[in-house]
Amino acid sequence: MTIDFKPIADSDWPESLAALKGGFATGLNVYRTMAHHPALLAAWAPLRSHVVSNPSLSPDQSEVVILRTGHRLGAAYEWAHHVHRGRRIGMSDARIATIAGPLDAMADADATLAQAVDELFDNRRLSPATQQALLDLVGAQGMFDLIATVGFYSVLGFIVESFDTPIDTAIAAELQERPLAT
Repeated sequence: MTIDFKPIADSDWPESLAALKGGFATGLNVYRTMAHHPALLAAWAPLRSHVVSNPSLSPDQSEVVILRTGHRLGAAYEWAHHVHRGRRIGMSDARIATIAGPLDAMADADATLAQAVDELFDNRRLSPATQQALLDLVGAQGMFDLIATVGFYSVLGFIVESFDTPIDTAIAAELQERPLAT
């Protein structure tokens, strides 16, 4: 038995999500896949607005957290999309590539963020030492936003992995034309 939750096309977009058509929800395959559950996608929108557009973390700190989360999940979709986004905000390919490697190969700030992601995956909590390092680096709100970002992108990673959501065409083409250089 094959279960098919392909990204929903504009022509089949749920009427209950009409307000989200043309915005973030129809911009990426992951949200077009999530649209199979309209109430979830509608509820997701405010959290997405905070985590993606208004976190306490700087754009590059957010990308480090998201990339490490995508790496830990083995979610090629999230990794590819955030290689693109990292490049767009000025992160070098070399820096991006380190995020999938050992902590000691990263810049100190990146290693602190990646360590926090690793602890959340491995231990489901941040150690006191990592909490202090995060407080020093990003403050209390940044620490909470890091945890929320890991949770948010873990859910997206579970969706894209469960339903084989294809990497969006433009992102796939970019990475084929310009693979991540290390």
